Amino acid sequence: MKNLIIASTSTLHGSDYLEYLMDELALFYKDVSNILFIPYARPGGISHDDYTKKTQVAFSKIGKKVIGIHTFKDPIQAINNAEAIFTGGGNTFVLVNALYKHNIIPALKEKLLSGTPYLGTSAGSNICGLTMKTSNDMPIVYPPSFNTIGMVPFNINPHYLDPDVNSKHMGETRETRIKEFHHYNTSPVIGLREGSWLRVKDNSIILKGALKARIFEYNRPPYEVDPGTQLSDLK
Repeated sequence: MKNLIIASTSTLHGSDYLEYLMDELALFYKDVSNILFIPYARPGGISHDDYTKKTQVAFSKIGKKVIGIHTFKDPIQAINNAEAIFTGGGNTFVLVNALYKHNIIPALKEKLLSGTPYLGTSAGSNICGLTMKTSNDMPIVYPPSFNTIGMVPFNINPHYLDPDVNSKHMGETRETRIKEFHHYNTSPVIGLREGSWLRVKDNSIILKGALKARIFEYNRPPYEVDPGTQLSDLK
């Protein structure tokens, strides 16, 4: 049993933090009062306390209390007792390294398989895939493993960007990077564009939002899927 929202981003251009998702989150978290927040990804090096305060401001709009996991002496017990969980974005290497450091991954996986509501954005979405190998982030720390919690049977590339034909940038595109990934790995990858999310309920995985997603499968040309597409068979 799974109950997740896996979102490409926390913030759309010109909007407040989590604003574009707030109506969805009001329904998603309607039966809980407290949300355990995992701030380990630390975007821009923000402190755990400041990141939690920022998240509390957003969730106060729907009457929810946010509690940072870093304030607990035993983070595993905090996960086991959580009504709901949110893992924010930032650097995926930093996040995964912290999850391994605190030995949180087994408890988090078990908790989510029991149906506890989970929201992930950006790095917090990356960890829902099979591995973190399709992160866009710099490897500023070295986690013990790239394996993550595997709530979906594929990898995720948040913030997916299409090639800009008018750009003078000569570096690799996201599509090029994902094709490089498939030289060494066979897992499918979903390119989630900004403002898109995956709604995971039990064995169902549905693309939500206004934009299509780009699907990359091993030894197959990339293709597009529409919002509302069922993706549970993507393996």
